[in-house]
Amino acid sequence: MANRFIFVFAVILAAVYIYATEQFPVLEISDPLGPKAFPRLLGIGMLITAGALLAEMLRAPKAGTAGKGQKASGEFHHYYVVGAVAIWTGLYLTVFEWLGYAIATSIYLLAMMAYFHRDKWAANLLTSVLYSFVSYWMFAKLLDVPLTRCILPF
Repeated sequence: MANRFIFVFAVILAAVYIYATEQFPVLEISDPLGPKAFPRLLGIGMLITAGALLAEMLRAPKAGTAGKGQKASGEFHHYYVVGAVAIWTGLYLTVFEWLGYAIATSIYLLAMMAYFHRDKWAANLLTSVLYSFVSYWMFAKLLDVPLTRCILPF
């Protein structure tokens, strides 16, 4: 049931996102791709991800072996995890400008990976820090996209 809810929500979110990107004004003197290219790719990526979830739901065997008490307890756990991720994401967005992109994203990813990829502290720390700082460098230096840096000197 949770996968169906996530699938429907992802499709609706992708559709609204793609519609919103189509509302961007396009200047005739800009480059051929314009400001819509990257948002369109993100929208398409969201639809592909939703499609992958649908394929996984259709391939997965029906889970009818668990008792009703076990099923209810397992579903509650899924809702708890989704709620905790939503709250953690809200906290991330709250401190994003104060801490800066690289530090806030490193902390956010480390906590998420610590829960979903337990007992792999070295890999989690390395992945979260490298992803955050490399993506910051790519956006800020290569693509010249300003990101919040706050306490970082670069």
